Amino acid sequence: MPNLKVKLGKLELQNPVMPAAGTFGYGEEYASLIDLDKLGAIVTKGISLAPQAGNPPPRIWETWGGMLNSIGLQNVGLEIFVKEKLPFLCRWRMPIIVNFFGYSSKEYAECAQRLSDLEGVAALEANLSCPNIKKGGLQFGSNPQTVAKITNIIRKSTKLPLIVKLSSNVSDIKEVAMAAEGEGVDAISLINSIPAMAIDLERRRPALGGITGGLSGPAIKPIALKAVWEVAPRVKVPIIGVGGIMDYRDALEFLVVGATAVQVGTANFTNPRTMLEIIEGMGAFLKQRGIEDIKEMIGSLGL
Repeated sequence: MPNLKVKLGKLELQNPVMPAAGTFGYGEEYASLIDLDKLGAIVTKGISLAPQAGNPPPRIWETWGGMLNSIGLQNVGLEIFVKEKLPFLCRWRMPIIVNFFGYSSKEYAECAQRLSDLEGVAALEANLSCPNIKKGGLQFGSNPQTVAKITNIIRKSTKLPLIVKLSSNVSDIKEVAMAAEGEGVDAISLINSIPAMAIDLERRRPALGGITGGLSGPAIKPIALKAVWEVAPRVKVPIIGVGGIMDYRDALEFLVVGATAVQVGTANFTNPRTMLEIIEGMGAFLKQRGIEDIKEMIGSLGL
């Protein structure tokens, strides 16, 4: 069997496949359907200091080639996460990456510091790019100076491997990624969902309660691939490719353009076994071609 191990800074994964934050909850619903220990890691739903109610319903709308969501970062808050969700996740051996966010740099820092004190948390992923909230989120990740400032504050608050999740909805994703790298991140996730809208024609109303939402799924894969391809040669830290990955061939395409690992989101809703099938498919693809180590695929795009 080919070697599928990859590293995100100090964090070693048995394979490069993990769920995208917000699409896998805290793992509870999927634990009866798949063996979580076969994943490279688990990425939790985004956590904030206080519980968040999220946006009004409807929150999900299926579109051609994808899915539109306006969840609004609903979550149980840090206290409940520590008491109820983290102990459940710690039953498994896979690394736990906690996605988190705040509405100010101070909240980001406090959340990072408190999460870092918890046994079982292997790494943190700071969400600087959610398109579904009115304050923070994409607002924080829209320019290099703001990303550098917040990343610097977070970096000083944790010694855990730090990942930042960025959006392609910026003027120059390369500059934003380099700003984050300059402040000491260990990896960069590219991309988040893309701001979008759908209309319920019968009611002549926005389809989503939050009016606009984030588009994910196959429709955004070409955009995500381009973002990874643009950023990969400009940074030295690993990139986690996210956006429209539905099978192992999609996942390997992200590695070829420069990603070290991948996150799977929308596909989990249509087939809970997607990530396991991607891992199996990657191994079979490499074996058939006599490739002994998946790292040979990373950045192997010929031009």
